[in-house]
Amino acid sequence: RGYLDNITAIGPRTVGSPENEVLAVNYLLKQIRAIERESTDAHKISVDIQRPTGSFSIDFLGGFTSYYANITNVVVKLEPRNGAEHAVLSNCHFDSVPNSPGASDDAVSCAVMLEILNTLSKSSEPLQHAVIFLFNGAEENILQASHGFITQHEWAKSIRAFINLEAAGVGGKELVFQTGPENPWLVQAYVIAAKHPFASVVAQEIFQSGIIPADTDFRIYRDFGNVPGIDLAFIENGYIYHTKYDTSDRILTDSIQRAGDNILAVLEYLATSDKLAKSSEYRHGNVVFFDVLGLVVLAYPARVGTIMNFITAAIAFLYLSKKVLQPKTRAISNLKKCFTAFGLTLLSWVCTLVAVLVVAVFVSVIGRALSWYTHFYVSVFLYGTAAAANIILVHMLAKKFFYKNMNEQYLGDIFFDASLMIWSIALAVMTQLGICSAFICTFWVAFPLLTKLMIHKEFSQKGATVKFVMMYLLGMFAPYLYMMYLSWTVFEMFTPIMGRSGSEIPPDVVLAGFIVVITMILSSYFINFIYLLKSTKTTLITLTTVFVVTLILVCSGIFFPYSSDVANPKPKRIFLQHTSRRFHDLDGNVIKSDSGIWINGFDYNGISHITPHVPEINDTIRTPCEEQAPFCGLPWILPVHFMFRLVKNWYLPAPEIFPRSPIHFRVLSKELMPQNSVRLSFEVSGPSHISLYIRPQKGSALSTWSLGDGVPVASLGGDYFVFYSHGLQAAPWHFWVELTAPEKHSDGIVSLAVAAHYFFGEDQKSPELYALLERFPNWMFSSGWSCTYDLFVF
Repeated sequence: RGYLDNITAIGPRTVGSPENEVLAVNYLLKQIRAIERESTDAHKISVDIQRPTGSFSIDFLGGFTSYYANITNVVVKLEPRNGAEHAVLSNCHFDSVPNSPGASDDAVSCAVMLEILNTLSKSSEPLQHAVIFLFNGAEENILQASHGFITQHEWAKSIRAFINLEAAGVGGKELVFQTGPENPWLVQAYVIAAKHPFASVVAQEIFQSGIIPADTDFRIYRDFGNVPGIDLAFIENGYIYHTKYDTSDRILTDSIQRAGDNILAVLEYLATSDKLAKSSEYRHGNVVFFDVLGLVVLAYPARVGTIMNFITAAIAFLYLSKKVLQPKTRAISNLKKCFTAFGLTLLSWVCTLVAVLVVAVFVSVIGRALSWYTHFYVSVFLYGTAAAANIILVHMLAKKFFYKNMNEQYLGDIFFDASLMIWSIALAVMTQLGICSAFICTFWVAFPLLTKLMIHKEFSQKGATVKFVMMYLLGMFAPYLYMMYLSWTVFEMFTPIMGRSGSEIPPDVVLAGFIVVITMILSSYFINFIYLLKSTKTTLITLTTVFVVTLILVCSGIFFPYSSDVANPKPKRIFLQHTSRRFHDLDGNVIKSDSGIWINGFDYNGISHITPHVPEINDTIRTPCEEQAPFCGLPWILPVHFMFRLVKNWYLPAPEIFPRSPIHFRVLSKELMPQNSVRLSFEVSGPSHISLYIRPQKGSALSTWSLGDGVPVASLGGDYFVFYSHGLQAAPWHFWVELTAPEKHSDGIVSLAVAAHYFFGEDQKSPELYALLERFPNWMFSSGWSCTYDLFVF
């Protein structure tokens, strides 16, 4: 904890700031030197300060190209006294987002790594392989420092596997949410070594699907280093991730100890493993892995899972076909009844999904989105009860009007089989698609089928007897317990993300959909009870009453979405940029200029809760789109424009700003190239963070440039985005772009804009921005900075 407290005491550590490039680096070096002095003779410790420059393209967010100059990495190699040919990498990052002390993201991981280095260095037994500790200084600039290390550092060639320590929340348990690619032996290493396992291939497939707007250094090591690894992250309390509340006192000592125990054990295992030296030979397919209540991790090769899944599905289909087709004289009748029950079950789910999503859309339209953000139980009472009530209602109506006077036991039996059929089909389809999470379907086929076979006599007895219910619940206990455990984990991760996922997607629709899916899964083998029981009217009335009361309370606005509770804040996130813009014509003349505070809310609610506190921020100051300029002429720090609707941006007029360290942008040369191309060369110098936006004019095309691998990568929408950052000192940035152009181009061939962002120091906040930030309520986290924007046509 001492390491953590000292790192966070430095304050926000933004790339390029003295806090990040000098104070944090000096502190790390001081601690590493102290550890080196105390180490035993069995080990050799080498330390290197790397300051790489480079560029790469990435399809993260809207897709963009990144250029970095003179950023900082602190690299430590612990190896046997006689050296080692192979190494395992442990990675953390000591930089933070602006305006946040970054305790969980990612100072705590660096603190854990320092302690692990200290522990390993004091061992009298030498390791078989080297352990490289990378304290990387530019992860928040979208993975730049890891790219500089893995593509340029001489030690990178020896790395055969890595462990990446990250955060998506503050403290709690660290979840293994990515492994590989392939390399099942790495998961087995975690399974064998980790003392407090917490891992899920479900989390991996959700994360890699791209529905969570986040990424980690794992991607860089995998894509640019071709190295397999393990990605871990703290996931608890994501409400205060990337805010001023991410302080060291909020991370429990137990969390730090738990992470330290796990990572030390896994690193020791890998550093003494014969497989590490030949890791490429063990690259054979994916692996299915999941923990059971945090007690143990089960892991097996995906190909084994495929065989198990298909066998399970085949047994279930065999059972169903045998039952439906016997006796032959009633086969067609049985088949019709089975498919009718199958269709009714699916119909009940579709009706439920539509009905609950209609409620979610209604809640969003009337301005009551995120009512559950602080009070999580509201979402269960609102959408969970609505989902359960809808399912019961559809089957009650079917029982009353469609299955009139039909035997209850027969109906209960056939609807059980219908659910089994749905899960068997889902299992077969997901397995065929190569989805590792299909193991969940295996649970929902195997356990119910075993239960049915064990208590088939009780199924045919009249009514749902106490004995039958108890035996049934006992048989279903394992899949239901695991599903509840998994649902809570996903719920804990997703709910806070809805407060920072942009203004484009209604969070109530997303969460309502998630709750409906969970309700459908949990209710699938209880639908038959609607037919077995005499009446479910009381249950339906109770659920409906809870839903109606909750809906009325939500509509009344009693559940305020955000909280300023000191112990457990759940703030609304808002970003403000005091911007001065200048638009130039083909001759370099300024044809338009303005200045204002550009306001972006990071959730769907916009400014509805802010206007009562700051009346001038209202719908009269919506941001206009400058159609002729790339990205609407706005100073995006990253290409996240697709996440934020322009109608939910605001541009409050404010005085012009004059940074003490202004940006300098000039054309170095214009050359005519073969095949009717034009090469424009530029020089840029300015603050540590600069965004570059490029739009070829109609008829022109950007063919090549000096960035990345030379192939321009367009962002969503067709414009090109380049993110630039540098460390403390950096030479002016030189780059060129080459465009093919028509013979006549009186309007120019390209629009190019450059925005300078001042994230720290004397230029960060203007007096007007300070004054505005002071007026915001304490349930908001406001991150503000100054920036300039210049558009040119060439």
